[in-house]
Amino acid sequence: MIDTTNYFKKKLKTEQQIGMWVGLAQGYCAEIAANAGYDWLLIDGEHAPNDVRSILEQLQAIAPYQSQAVVRPVTGDIHLIKQLLDIGAQTLLIPMVESAEQAQLMVQATRYPPEGIRGVGAALARASRWNNITDYLQTADEQISVLVQIESKKGLENLDEILQVEGIDGVFIGPADLSAALGYRGQAGHPEVQKVIVETIQKIRQAGKAAGILSADETLAKTYLALGTEFVAVGVDTSLLMKSMTQLLGKFKQTDATTQPQAPSVY
Repeated sequence: MIDTTNYFKKKLKTEQQIGMWVGLAQGYCAEIAANAGYDWLLIDGEHAPNDVRSILEQLQAIAPYQSQAVVRPVTGDIHLIKQLLDIGAQTLLIPMVESAEQAQLMVQATRYPPEGIRGVGAALARASRWNNITDYLQTADEQISVLVQIESKKGLENLDEILQVEGIDGVFIGPADLSAALGYRGQAGHPEVQKVIVETIQKIRQAGKAAGILSADETLAKTYLALGTEFVAVGVDTSLLMKSMTQLLGKFKQTDATTQPQAPSVY
């Protein structure tokens, strides 16, 4: 029997989960990250060169492992969401959510009628194993997790209303865009930005939602975990590969890349 339990969603209520950003846009690389043992892996369709087919390949590569896939589409497009759900994505991170109305639409896009507006085409869908999961239409909704990303001033202003939307399981703070919106582009660790982030994490958790964030800064990541943040990504595969390759090259020859100090970055 196929286990369709969304363990990422289930664990949001019981334990903190450590994640990795996956941007190499290839199944073999995604499988390496899954094999490493991270609780969740973010397949990035917003800034990485992914499409529906490459995301499908990565979902298939991750599936045999305990790591749980979270998919971020390029935008909160209801038609794209339909495709992502049908290829088997169960947890979606929707970028740049700025209002309760937008958040509500994202929830509706992940639910079958009459509760939502997701199109019914399970016979064509990997999600239902092409109708081999006979009760898929009746059980799919409860296994879908919707995470919305707050990363603008407007999103912050409307956060209280967004937190009231039923069906939103978690709110992810986007530190890169948020720091830019606050006037500190490229300075996610700036004290003023961190003050806003900490206050936002506390507000999210007080509202009964799970809070999430990405930080490749070990000190900041541990600070967020100490605050109780439920899902924290602690690195990005592209950055780790670039850093490792540059450091290794620096042991044998000096180039501009190996001699210049690295600027602080969320990634």
